[in-house]
Amino acid sequence: MESLYSKEKRLETILDKLKSLSGSTTVQTSEIEQLSEEKNQLQSEKIELEIKYNDLFSKYNELKIRIKKMDEEQKKAKKTQDQFNQDIDELGEETESLVEEIEKWQI
Repeated sequence: MESLYSKEKRLETILDKLKSLSGSTTVQTSEIEQLSEEKNQLQSEKIELEIKYNDLFSKYNELKIRIKKMDEEQKKAKKTQDQFNQDIDELGEETESLVEEIEKWQI
């Protein structure tokens, strides 16, 4: 009889533990579901951010190329302006020299 009583006591103890575990399992399940929802939300936000990043990076590269072209155009324009100024200086010198020659012949 004593063994039956002891077995019954152990069975009740085990049943109590199972009840407490099943209650915590429900809590754990809801926590897992909440964490899963948060994970899914974070993943969708990550995807959106990656798309925005790629778009911005593409625009950055386009702007970098445009700036490079503008710098090249500006260098060309500067070179052309310098050449033009040099040609004007040379023409001015030639004009002065011609004027001097004309003045010599007029004397």
